[in-house]
Amino acid sequence: MVRTFKVNGRLHEVEVDPDERLVDMLRRKLGLIGVRESCGEGQCGSCTVLLDGEPVTSCLMLALQAEGREITTIEGLGSGGRLDPIQESFIEKGGYQCGFCTPGVILTAKAFLKRNPDPTVEEVSRAISGNICRCGAYPYIIEAIMDAARKLKEPAGATGSEPGGDKNEQDE
Repeated sequence: MVRTFKVNGRLHEVEVDPDERLVDMLRRKLGLIGVRESCGEGQCGSCTVLLDGEPVTSCLMLALQAEGREITTIEGLGSGGRLDPIQESFIEKGGYQCGFCTPGVILTAKAFLKRNPDPTVEEVSRAISGNICRCGAYPYIIEAIMDAARKLKEPAGATGSEPGGDKNEQDE
């Protein structure tokens, strides 16, 4: 049966089977290979996508359950050819090693930082506890998420030249 799905801001008409998982539809039918599958049991978080802004394990969800809802994959972050600040921070801070878990962790962090823009390290650790990094890059992942939280709090176009602010002394 052909159904309409909104994925990364675009509508897609997709032929889906009643028992087809969301991860399979996204990867095989839409070519969104940033959605990874490792365990197939919802334990590792590699297949995490955002559904209406909340992280879900797409290996445990039927594609039909996502019909009429907003699905965001790693390919849908960022805009205007620019990476999302969370993606930038992961690159700058080395918040990846093999990269297999990275899309799921980034999407989990995106939803978390929207709810909690000023987290502690402990809160970040708890927020990503459903995402397994087999390489053990957790210190870098946490550092990247904390850096992204700082970036997301900065006003757009901040130069540090606000009255009373000496955040950037580059204006010389």
